[in-house]
Amino acid sequence: MWNRLYQRMAKSQTDPTFRFMNYGYIDDFEVNLDEEDEKDRLFIQLYEMNVRDVSLKDKHVLEVGSGRGGGASWIAKTFSPERLVAVDYSGEAVKLCSNWYSSQENLEFITGNAEMLPLPDESFHIVYNVESSHCYGDIPKFLSEAFRVLIPGGNLCWTDMRDQSTMENMEAQFTEAGFVVETSRDVTGNVIDALNLIEEDRKMMIRKSAPRSLRKSFETFGGVPGTPIYEALKSGRIKYFRYLLSKE
Repeated sequence: MWNRLYQRMAKSQTDPTFRFMNYGYIDDFEVNLDEEDEKDRLFIQLYEMNVRDVSLKDKHVLEVGSGRGGGASWIAKTFSPERLVAVDYSGEAVKLCSNWYSSQENLEFITGNAEMLPLPDESFHIVYNVESSHCYGDIPKFLSEAFRVLIPGGNLCWTDMRDQSTMENMEAQFTEAGFVVETSRDVTGNVIDALNLIEEDRKMMIRKSAPRSLRKSFETFGGVPGTPIYEALKSGRIKYFRYLLSKE
């Protein structure tokens, strides 16, 4: 289902200014941005928050679930990793990104499954994953693959939404995969604040680009206030988490 949705979105939404799909993030830390990136500030801040506590300079970095590539592009140019490989399930999205960001020499987009990464063992210092894993069918397989491709001492930076019981189960899955939890945070309020700010822009984008029959679905997918996912976040039934994990 998710593959069909993302393939359709990539084929129909080819606007190169639409480079982020995440919910956004607001806190007291002001990220310095180039003028061209300012319009995407809230989405970029979610990426920055996720990798804030690790050094990426001159490292080999992997993004699992890169979507439309805006986060990978910003991280590649801002933190100067030696190499950033961005993997996504949608071949159509990978084609778009490979075209849009072709001038960035340290950035590569490839098609792949988070549960069966087409990459060698112990080949990355950092793996990061932003608002993507809720789409995966087998979380233990994803965590096993992330662990496999990390070098000893490497880090997994993870952020996404879960209900409390699922998150407790996932903490156990982190440990079973071999990871050590270094830090964790509930950032639900920061994400809700961002969703409130982007509400009108997101609704306008959906009205402009989505067929009428799919607009409600896209609004729910996009966390627009009043839709089920937003209301679940607002009520606390679902929370948004950020974890920093290490491979000892």
